[in-house]
Amino acid sequence: MKRLDGYTILIVDDDPDILESFDLAMRAEGAETVLAEDGTEAVSVALSSEPDAVILDMMLPKRSGFLVLEEILSMDPSPIVVMVTANEGKRHMAYAKTLGVAAYLIKPVGLDKLITTVSCLLQEEEDV
Repeated sequence: MKRLDGYTILIVDDDPDILESFDLAMRAEGAETVLAEDGTEAVSVALSSEPDAVILDMMLPKRSGFLVLEEILSMDPSPIVVMVTANEGKRHMAYAKTLGVAAYLIKPVGLDKLITTVSCLLQEEEDV
């Protein structure tokens, strides 16, 4: 059994190369994936697909990752959210954590680290 079998993961990034590499990596681990390239699309896809987890870029066109994060976490049930960003600012990380992000990873992030982070968080969620 693969680490992400049975899970739906929404991947949000405006960089097509990153979107594709994250998508391929998640699907290789058994996840069903849905994709979005901007903040507005991310919210509507999250509402329609009800993902188990969201991999969310912070710097997005149309709506910032923080606004997307707030809307996604207000869903019931809310998915776990892993924010992936090139922004290393401590204030951004602290703010994301106060909003309820489950993990905050700095780009470039290794695909194995990303998969491990997502699968561990999903396992913890199941064990609760």
